[in-house]
Amino acid sequence: MLGSVSVTTNAAVGTVKALLARGGLHPHFQPIADLAEGHSAAHEALIRTPAGCPWRSPDELFAAAREEDCVVALEIECVRLALRAWMGLRPAGRLFVNLSAQALVTALAQADLNLLLTLTEEAHLSASGVVIELTEHERVRDIAALEAAVARLRRHKVQIALDDFGDGRSSLRLWSELKPEFVKIDRYFVHQLPQHPEKLQTLRALIQIAQVFGSTLIAEGIETEDELHLVRDLGIRLGQGWLLGRPAPTPVSRAQAAALAVIERKDLAVFPERRRAAHRRAAVPQVLREIPPVTPAQSNDELLQRFSTDETAHAIAIVDEAQRPLGLVSRTRFVTQYAKPYFKELYGRQSCTLSANLSPRLLDLTADIDTLTAVLTSEDQRYLSEGVIIVEHGRYRGLGAGEDLVRAVTEARIEAARHANPLTLLPGNIPITQHIERLLEAGREFVACYFDLNQFKPFNDLYGYWRGDEMILLAARAITHHADPRRDFVGHVGGDDFVVLFQSDDWEARSQQALAHFNAAAVGLYDEAERLAGGVMAEDRHGNLRFHPLTTLSVGAVKITEAAPNLRPEDVANAAARAKRQAKALGGGLHVDTLRPPHPSPSGQALSAN
Repeated sequence: MLGSVSVTTNAAVGTVKALLARGGLHPHFQPIADLAEGHSAAHEALIRTPAGCPWRSPDELFAAAREEDCVVALEIECVRLALRAWMGLRPAGRLFVNLSAQALVTALAQADLNLLLTLTEEAHLSASGVVIELTEHERVRDIAALEAAVARLRRHKVQIALDDFGDGRSSLRLWSELKPEFVKIDRYFVHQLPQHPEKLQTLRALIQIAQVFGSTLIAEGIETEDELHLVRDLGIRLGQGWLLGRPAPTPVSRAQAAALAVIERKDLAVFPERRRAAHRRAAVPQVLREIPPVTPAQSNDELLQRFSTDETAHAIAIVDEAQRPLGLVSRTRFVTQYAKPYFKELYGRQSCTLSANLSPRLLDLTADIDTLTAVLTSEDQRYLSEGVIIVEHGRYRGLGAGEDLVRAVTEARIEAARHANPLTLLPGNIPITQHIERLLEAGREFVACYFDLNQFKPFNDLYGYWRGDEMILLAARAITHHADPRRDFVGHVGGDDFVVLFQSDDWEARSQQALAHFNAAAVGLYDEAERLAGGVMAEDRHGNLRFHPLTTLSVGAVKITEAAPNLRPEDVANAAARAKRQAKALGGGLHVDTLRPPHPSPSGQALSAN
């Protein structure tokens, strides 16, 4: 990576070759920080152009060098200047210098780079402190030559880094074959990371790949505190960006104050959650039944024989010579029709299309849960008895039974609700449990708050589910509005139950504000008569008619300290649920409880609405 800034020189230059001959390029150094401790683990050398230079940006400078056919000479000069300045300054940590893969191979072939490394060794600068950062590695054509060049560097104990990995051009194969000591993640995956959960998933995948290949990741482009917080808590050890430190003529020993404040924070970042991702997953393969089809040439008698020999076939498809579906014959409908008087005599030898539904429902093999749901809710309900034909590129692949479709949709909805509640889209059971695990493993102090609605059932019974959903959405808005999204994790267990894992010091004030917000707004969801009466007449859980006050919000809180030993997520969940029940028994408001010592219970217990 290169940059441009004014460095005084006496005369302007007209060509890159003249600039190289006259001098004037000047190295700056940008820190690569240790995100766990805050010190500078390394610096990257970035070249600067002099005042009066016609090329104000690195792209312009290197474009001009390509036109003059002196790119390799320019890259080698940048490395030479960086090494010379570094040897004079002798800071701690490694030095990253940029070279394109082509320049590396060429420079080693011409012994230029060997000469530079020999000079560093003579100056008692260990070459093991030098990292060659490969740029433009996506253009490599001769991987064997590059591997040979890298092997020669490693004999000097020089390490290798891949730059801008993940920019759409980088090569996973190159990562696998070179096994670089460092891989720099392209800034795209860090930019606005808190707003893009899919980027977080990509970073997690890169972390796993790095573990396989034994590489250390460096997150580039860290510019905001929230980005740094997330990258730190993902476990990426090294980072680079303007928040950590800007390029300067002199290396620095530590990250900037704003970055250190984030690094030293004890609270964990709240990972952004993907919303309803499970609905886009292909669902048809799990309901596919590979039942051989028949052709129109087969008779009704032959079709009866097929049904008799294959008792698992709920239906049989009719296809043409190209395996394109023509119709679908339901077992139940066909057997009933065949059993009618004189059917065998009149129609037994006729084509099996006589008993077929010639406009069956087709499903593509790649269809997702939303598509299956559309089938279940369509006006044509024949799929319940006949099922559907599953196709791939328009050709027959198999059948799907009605009961299989219903089961697949039901299971997918249940699983999706465990990850994200379908009404509020807030994280569900699994993400809540995972976040509790992260907090416990890190030994962080936090407060688990369990929010629940009082007198919600009478409201729901009186006004119906649509109005009930409005009440639940109101609770979600009130709770999330008063939580800090950077520090406090808000989850929806189910129904009218919510969980907030507070790391905010003012968690109690936030909880009280959420209660007041909801209680004031919930009155507006009642009709005027109930508002004036202050509640509703409705049956209680025992079937007795009685007066129920207006719906309010209550919360049970349990504090978790750093000293809490051997806690499990289910211990926290159970304690929060107990505190919630106490709050409801007291008629609402906030009830704070202490966490009781853990006792043996079945592992893996999840949060549940009760």
